[in-house]
Amino acid sequence: MTKCTSQGRTFIITESAAKRIAFLKSKESSLRDLRMRVSVLGGGCAGFHYVFDFDGTMNDDDHIFEHNGVEVLVDDLSLDLLTGAQLDYKEELIGAYFAVKNPNAKSSCGCGTSFAVS
Repeated sequence: MTKCTSQGRTFIITESAAKRIAFLKSKESSLRDLRMRVSVLGGGCAGFHYVFDFDGTMNDDDHIFEHNGVEVLVDDLSLDLLTGAQLDYKEELIGAYFAVKNPNAKSSCGCGTSFAVS
């Protein structure tokens, strides 16, 4: 696990998440020049929800977090809600998925991708 810092704000990428992102990029040629992007958008069951995608655009307000050569982009507004959070990749009986452990979330819903802050 690597604790990355940008402008005093941290975002952690676990070894499992970095390995899965690298695997996806190695298996899909269209992803090779892209970075994983983690965003927070309004909506979802609890008020906010996480979005995971691959992006080839680097915006002026983006922060780059890196673990073992894998880069993850987080925009400035999303980072306000993700500071101190951990991006992980889980493989369980119910399925495999990216998950965020977010210390800023005061509550979350059962889907695991929606959360609320106070």
